[in-house]
Amino acid sequence: MTNPEKTNLPPKTCSVERLITKESDIELVLQGKKTATRRNGRYADVGEVMDLNGQSFVIDAVYIQTLGELTDAHAQQEGFESVEDYKQSILSYHPGMPWLPQMTVWVHEFSPVKA
Repeated sequence: MTNPEKTNLPPKTCSVERLITKESDIELVLQGKKTATRRNGRYADVGEVMDLNGQSFVIDAVYIQTLGELTDAHAQQEGFESVEDYKQSILSYHPGMPWLPQMTVWVHEFSPVKA
């Protein structure tokens, strides 16, 4: 895992508004069961805010991770019990996608904005 505090990041490939769009994922975030999401590109900068159904969440960390580095704790950040559950979910969204341990993803960790 690379340093989450790294500030010299490449340009974003998408916007924070596109970070979490699936209704089931939004519900997990709103319930506090999902505190991170992994994407094949960088969607947000640390400190950016995303709004989900009227609630705001701040991006706390953005860093690269390989699929081979995933642990059950990482899967639980995503709202799943285990890496295997997370893997099966991702592969169901992306038929034909290989799950390669060396494949890198961008991790976006977030938390509710404190009022």
